[in-house]
Amino acid sequence: MANTLYYGDNLDVLRRHVADESVDLVYLDPPFKSDQNYNVLFQEQDGSRSAAQIRAFEDTWRWDQGAAAAFEEVVEAGGQVSLAMQAFRTVLGESDMLAYLAMMAPRLKELHRALKSTGSLYLHCDPTASHYLKVLLDSIFQARFSGGEIIWQRTATHNDAKRWPSLSDTILVYTRSADFTWNPQYRSQTDEAVEKRYRFSDEAGRRYRLGPIDSPHPRPNMTYVWKGYKPPANGWRYSKETMAKLDAEGLVWYPDDKNKRPARKLYLDESKGALVGNVWTDITPLQASARERLGYPTQKPEALLERIITASSNEGDVVLDPFCGCGTAVAVAQRLNRKWIGIDITYLAISLMKYRLRTAFGESITDAYDVIGEPVSAPDAKALAETDPYQFQWWALGLVNARPVEQKKGADKGIDGRIFFHDEPEGGKTKQIILSVKAGKLHAPYVRDLRGVVEREKAAIGVLITLDAPTAPMRKEAASAGFYESRWNLGTITKHPKLQIVTVEELLDGKRIDAPPMQDARTFKKAPRAKGKRTHRQTDMLD
Repeated sequence: MANTLYYGDNLDVLRRHVADESVDLVYLDPPFKSDQNYNVLFQEQDGSRSAAQIRAFEDTWRWDQGAAAAFEEVVEAGGQVSLAMQAFRTVLGESDMLAYLAMMAPRLKELHRALKSTGSLYLHCDPTASHYLKVLLDSIFQARFSGGEIIWQRTATHNDAKRWPSLSDTILVYTRSADFTWNPQYRSQTDEAVEKRYRFSDEAGRRYRLGPIDSPHPRPNMTYVWKGYKPPANGWRYSKETMAKLDAEGLVWYPDDKNKRPARKLYLDESKGALVGNVWTDITPLQASARERLGYPTQKPEALLERIITASSNEGDVVLDPFCGCGTAVAVAQRLNRKWIGIDITYLAISLMKYRLRTAFGESITDAYDVIGEPVSAPDAKALAETDPYQFQWWALGLVNARPVEQKKGADKGIDGRIFFHDEPEGGKTKQIILSVKAGKLHAPYVRDLRGVVEREKAAIGVLITLDAPTAPMRKEAASAGFYESRWNLGTITKHPKLQIVTVEELLDGKRIDAPPMQDARTFKKAPRAKGKRTHRQTDMLD
């Protein structure tokens, strides 16, 4: 159903939960092949990528048994896609790029199946794989349903050694049929363009330019003389009745010389702006200081998604993003009164999207969408821990809005997550809560180890999140650590246990960390408050 966030492999989610011809618009920004630029949510302080997150994606690129099985499944299904994949294997061999295409092919087929006859698909990619993806899409959608390529200039000129600088991304556009939703997009004209084009003013001071009034194609029935002016070679653009109406409204400009041609007055204040073409240079990438930036390296600006969603869908339509990352497409769809489906393979992304929606649209948004695939009970959490410990860890940290931490090789361990906060007047010093997550059998030394990490890091509080209930010796050890004293409440001292143990079941039941208010927590950067947000729930059964 929409509005829904799905945790899991998007191929499985599409096959099990998204019905045929149920989606109006698909936007996907899959991880690019270039420079192993994985779909990583956060970088470490030294700029390195998080190794744990890379593990979630590294199989995407590697030609191994899984990639070979995916390739064989697509080829054995037959059809044009099979022929395309066989050709790729001839050209590329058993390479990492072929593994990537073998991963993308079945997903693109499922997205084609899910699109309505009026639907469109936008695939955001870089030049490394764009040409292969275009051939693949041609084989799935048929080349005649290609909507072309959008070139988005994502950066300014910079030096690249011995080659033309790479400044742009490619967005491939395909439609399910010739009868697709389309709303032309316009952008504001620059002052320079206005000065150059709108060179005339009427008696009221309204600026206008002159537009053609002759027909672009031969129209013999429009070759009449109008007010002494001879008809153009192809005839007039308008009938006599329409010409008389325009003339009565003062919208026809007449030259003094009868041998010249009249023109139509096009007023600046009635212009929609400049029609947007397929080269987009007016949407700048997110800068480090941008308010909407959430710390996601490949995060796209909301303006980019707003243009795509507005052009190829209408209010109430369903927008699907199968690689939704930090959720820009989801957030923009929500703001533009569309229904939406977001899918991601990491709990970290799901946690970030939930936080983004809550901070952008308010706490009530949590009642306006569903999350499918994440644990809702202790047995669910245990099953996740047994099948994927990393995902369990990210999910558990997401329950308290903590940022995961990936230790560098050789560094001291014991920190799975952090929460940064301020509890002093006017901000003051940044404080932190250290978190450790344990899914296996519990031992008292875990608490002593966490106490040592808290002291080493000079943290305010340490929290141990456990799957099983802690033992009595563990609780006794935690109690012996004393309290953190905070003066956040106008100088009033509040005490919070220095070491805390909380179970997953308690967190699912609503228990929270005993700490000063987290209004100024710096775990995830808050999304800007959305304007024009929805106030009611829109749902639609898709399965």
